[in-house]
Amino acid sequence: MNRFLSNATNRIDAKGRVSVPSAFRSVLSQRDIRELYCFQDFIFPAISVGGPDLLDRFERQISSEDPFSPAANQMSLLIHGGGVFMKLDSEGRLMVTDFIRDFTGITTDVTFVGRADHFQLWAPQTFEAMQAAARGERRQKALGSG
Repeated sequence: MNRFLSNATNRIDAKGRVSVPSAFRSVLSQRDIRELYCFQDFIFPAISVGGPDLLDRFERQISSEDPFSPAANQMSLLIHGGGVFMKLDSEGRLMVTDFIRDFTGITTDVTFVGRADHFQLWAPQTFEAMQAAARGERRQKALGSG
């Protein structure tokens, strides 16, 4: 499988590193992703993580716009101004930097959430609350349309 699926929560070690779940490392390996593009999600208090192809996709979208348009400028502000490149260490760990902590509220644990072509880093309690809210909304819509 070459998609990021499911979720897992891991503890941050004393040096500020967290182990990326093995299933996610396997997808990174299959896709030959060695450098991670990480950006502050546009909607959720989460860091989205993928390969350089994720950044390329956003940059193609920007280049299709007038470079001086508000849409192109906003997108650049979000993906360039809110993004960094990171690498896993030799043991598959990611450094949980202030860039990650400040945006997500992550403290001692990180929830990794699969999003098909990328994954996200969440504060566990925030992920649980957002997932419960999404499930409740989907349930409400299903019951309302039935």
